[in-house]
Amino acid sequence: MNRAVDPTSDSTVTAPADTVARMTGLPSAALKQELIEIGRDFHRRGWSLGTSSNYSAVVSKDPLQLLITGSGFDKGRLTPDQFVVVDGQGARTEPTHPKPSAETLLHTLLARKAGAGAVLHTHSVWGTLLSEALQHSGRLRISGYEMLKGLSGVTTHEACVSIAVVPNTQDIAALAESLEGRLAAGDPDLRHGFLMAGHGLYTWGADLAEARRHIEVLEFLMEVLGTRRSIPV
Repeated sequence: MNRAVDPTSDSTVTAPADTVARMTGLPSAALKQELIEIGRDFHRRGWSLGTSSNYSAVVSKDPLQLLITGSGFDKGRLTPDQFVVVDGQGARTEPTHPKPSAETLLHTLLARKAGAGAVLHTHSVWGTLLSEALQHSGRLRISGYEMLKGLSGVTTHEACVSIAVVPNTQDIAALAESLEGRLAAGDPDLRHGFLMAGHGLYTWGADLAEARRHIEVLEFLMEVLGTRRSIPV
């Protein structure tokens, strides 16, 4: 099997180069660069500070493989050698790759069960505060805002979009199992993303462009809702 070699790194992307390009529209080195630019942008916006957050893109569907950020790296200063390719069970395909994110199983789940081609996770101030405030209700409801039309399948500001709020946990395998059941049941609260209480936002899309748009839309709307709560009316 020919490997897609990143010329700026000693590491390799295990999926064939033509597969990576076909799945993502980018050669592997360009895909890493796109994720690096996302990290810089999200860091600049205050959504991915320190070593928080993780990002992934599907590079092969059969067998399932994802390119994902390694664990413990500053997302505002990512380099090409700080990514890892994982299989459908979240295991590294190459032992020389960095350790994958502790939340890798959430990415592989969303690729398998939600049809995600890319998954993005942020730790913004409003994502943290709103998810903490709403953890007992279990969802964030948003309606009446024009920006909702930036979400896939939403055509009017009158739509009511519901985002699940799940407990924060270190047991990612158990959380993935719970979310898998809800996705299989067609839970409408998991149509566009979910929040981990006191932690942050997960959203996804058919590709990186759509996932990035969803992050921007939901982060904007959370800031609007959070600010509105703090302003006396």
